[in-house]
Amino acid sequence: MTRILVVDDEPKLGRLIVEMLEGAGHEVARASGGREALQRVAAGELDVVLTDLRMPDIDGMMVLRETRRLSPHTDVVIMTAYATAQNAVEAMKEGAVDYLQKPFTPDELRLAVHKALARQELLHENQALRERLGSRPDRPQLIGDSEPMQQVHRLIERVAPTDSTVLVVGETGTGKELVAREVHARSPRAAQPLISVDCAAIPAELLESEFFGHEKGAFTGAIRRRKGSFELAHGGTLFLDEIGNMSLDLQGKLLRALQEREIQPIGSERKIAVDVRVVAATNRDLRAAARKGAFREDLYYRLNVVPIALPPLRERADDIPRLVRHFLDKHAGRLNARIETVDADAMLALRAYPWPGNVRELESTIERAMTLADSPVLGAELFGHLVAETREMARRAASRTTRETETGMPPLDQVERDYIMEVLHATRWNRKEASRILGISTVTLWRKINGHGAEDSKA
Repeated sequence: MTRILVVDDEPKLGRLIVEMLEGAGHEVARASGGREALQRVAAGELDVVLTDLRMPDIDGMMVLRETRRLSPHTDVVIMTAYATAQNAVEAMKEGAVDYLQKPFTPDELRLAVHKALARQELLHENQALRERLGSRPDRPQLIGDSEPMQQVHRLIERVAPTDSTVLVVGETGTGKELVAREVHARSPRAAQPLISVDCAAIPAELLESEFFGHEKGAFTGAIRRRKGSFELAHGGTLFLDEIGNMSLDLQGKLLRALQEREIQPIGSERKIAVDVRVVAATNRDLRAAARKGAFREDLYYRLNVVPIALPPLRERADDIPRLVRHFLDKHAGRLNARIETVDADAMLALRAYPWPGNVRELESTIERAMTLADSPVLGAELFGHLVAETREMARRAASRTTRETETGMPPLDQVERDYIMEVLHATRWNRKEASRILGISTVTLWRKINGHGAEDSKA
């Protein structure tokens, strides 16, 4: 049955709309203002929210924006007696699926709800299709064949067929969720759901309900029973992203659920058995956090059965050409940009930059360059900011080293720079020969030259 929330501060009109929708066979709740509406959105699963535009506490546009944030799968229809073209355009830009001008007829109301539900059904079908396609074991997910990534692929292949809990560790932007999807896709659970929970994005007071669900009336705004992620993932895989961002109290409840393989929804006296394979991820050092008492040690050992460490992009620069090709293909259609490749100098800059944001930053950089490009080949001038940032990072590191050195000896960074410059001058800036003498690759030498702010001169 469709679950609809009607938000209107006019009692008579609100009740009339509820009656019309209930007469059409929908399950309908009513909120008298925007604040109450958002409490209900946060507390339970809703299919459609019909909200008035002008309300005394929180207006309909804010209800629309917050509903899209709190419950992206809930559609919003705006209702107003003060309709203007500007209001309609703004509402549609913010994500409203329809716009009703008061007074409207019962048929207009039913049509708006029908359109929202038809859209949701199509989205669900598309999502199911994408998940089925994405679950094929032979479909590449993690891009990279450098030695660090080969180790990751080998570990995924070994652990995927088992039911062991996996802890994926890596910096932000390295692709931890892709690892979880690969583990699920190559497991016997591939035909069952993969449910993802971002523990850092959900408010602490709602995370327990997100995990274990709740019964109707369990707390203010709990207008119906809601299944938690554990129950939704039954038979499949539960991916807990940023697991380190969780209160100690909830960590204890999570540990019990993992050990006992059962959950207890909030407000319920019954326990529900769940069969779930857990993959957790974090960008924090959970072992260090456990030593400091910020993370439960017993939960850490329960999660860290099979650790998979994702290398940062700066440690697998050999994968950058393939990643660049992937992002060029990925964004070509959406940007209507026919970019064939990047030139040699541009690729050198991309490989030398340390990428603190990892693969996510690389994708944003390629997308920006594609947007600004005026030729089918991305040149080095589109990536000049990377060289400047590399030099600034090196300058700050050298400044810190200088401040921390109290022995009167030159800092290591300065010694390295002087030695590199001596070798470059001795070889008349023959980078290939200098790289051989220094025992480093030409890409590493290029990075160090830019990092030290050295002038490329043969004088």
